[in-house]
Amino acid sequence: MLGTSAAVAAGAVTASALPATPSVAFVPDGRPVLTHGVQSGDAFGSAANIWTRADRAGRMLVELSDRPDFRHARTLRGPVLAAGSDFTGSLRIHGLVPGRRTYYRVRADAGHGRVSEPVGGSLRIPARHEGVRFVWTGDIAGQGYGINPDVGGMRIFRAMRDVRPDFFLCSGDTVYADGPVPETVALPDGRVWRNVTTEAKSKVAETLQEYRGQYAYNLLDANLRAFTAEVPQLNQWDDHEVRNNWFPGQILDDARYTEKRVDVLAARARQAFYEWQPISPGPVYRKVSYGPLLDLFKLDMRTFKDANDGNTYADRSRGLLGAQQRAWLTRELLSSRATWKVIAIDLPLGLVVPDGAAAQEGVAQGDPGAPLGRELEFASVLQAAHRHGVRGIVFLTADVHYTAAHHYDPARAAIQDFTPFWEFVSGPANAGAFGPNALDATFGPQAAFVHAPPRANASPMEGFQHFGQVDIDPHTRALTVRLRDLDGAVLWTTTLPAA
Repeated sequence: MLGTSAAVAAGAVTASALPATPSVAFVPDGRPVLTHGVQSGDAFGSAANIWTRADRAGRMLVELSDRPDFRHARTLRGPVLAAGSDFTGSLRIHGLVPGRRTYYRVRADAGHGRVSEPVGGSLRIPARHEGVRFVWTGDIAGQGYGINPDVGGMRIFRAMRDVRPDFFLCSGDTVYADGPVPETVALPDGRVWRNVTTEAKSKVAETLQEYRGQYAYNLLDANLRAFTAEVPQLNQWDDHEVRNNWFPGQILDDARYTEKRVDVLAARARQAFYEWQPISPGPVYRKVSYGPLLDLFKLDMRTFKDANDGNTYADRSRGLLGAQQRAWLTRELLSSRATWKVIAIDLPLGLVVPDGAAAQEGVAQGDPGAPLGRELEFASVLQAAHRHGVRGIVFLTADVHYTAAHHYDPARAAIQDFTPFWEFVSGPANAGAFGPNALDATFGPQAAFVHAPPRANASPMEGFQHFGQVDIDPHTRALTVRLRDLDGAVLWTTTLPAA
């Protein structure tokens, strides 16, 4: 949601300033090179996607084993990594055993005996009888704060890796396509933030290749590559994958862009989003089930979004989700038998997120009365769930660049026919920190915890970057949330009993 603010000074930092940066150098024997590591994603049931990128065309090969020494391994042929997909590719692996760690090695075969060196990773899908642990955050490389070798790169990914989660939920703003990364950023306290720089991050993204370069940039960070090699991802998108606060049909009034049609930019951005991350084809929104303890509903609040205005209309056909996604969410919530129904939203429910002086970007608009505007569609979902006795709903989000815990209760609300629930906010991962935002009283929220910086656009040097952790106990079925800082210290925690 937040625009770029950075002062630029002289003195370039190149990708070579970071240790273990992927090599794209010439290989004397002509073998291909896997340039940006490996990733896994959409890992649930007994299947997962495995992703990589090569520096030239070649067949993706994936070697699998339940042993780190790869004894008794099997090799699967993946897609051809071709120029049309920027030499990226993903293979969905079936037959994985939940509860057992799977080790994999990926190669690219360019033919005539030219096979790349392997790049390895691992993943583990929790078994049905086990608990579930995952982490979430959003907002990566925003406000001009990219990969800084002086502070160890994007070290929040090291902290998240250390808690050994079953998966990572990225709540949007996976990249900042509208946020160039300068060589340096002058901070208010006199310090200087240095960035690794690339050509793609030198301007706002407009072409497909420039959008691809946003993801390539993030994967220059050794912490992120180590994390994605071990922790499967579930990815949402928000606005900065395309452009700040965008909505379909928008025509830009921004001198930085030669292409003013957001729909054209969004199509290019969407292609890069799917190429460069281990995501299955299909809609961004989907339900992911982790046995009897958890159904996770990953929403898309951008593709079907109405125009940003005052957000006080009475038209129930408008909103952020669109009619089809709204009906899907209601239907799936009502049919879910999981103890916990976690709804991953890329815009918060009760926080007011303005877009300029008169328009609203998010769900809420600051009017404490009965639902209006985009609040109407969430009121309909919550009321339907309440009428059908659905319990265990929890909302997770990022977006506003601080961390908080909000409890919603009809006793404090303008409407009463919904069941109390929690919303947890955590972020940014590696971007400027802001907040706190005002809470809209329509659904009766109350802030139980807030950790926000003392000033707007605080750099990661000031430590107001965050991630959240969720643990579901297999015996009590209780859900515990821990809100953590940049280095993993627990700032606040609560345990919610199973209904």
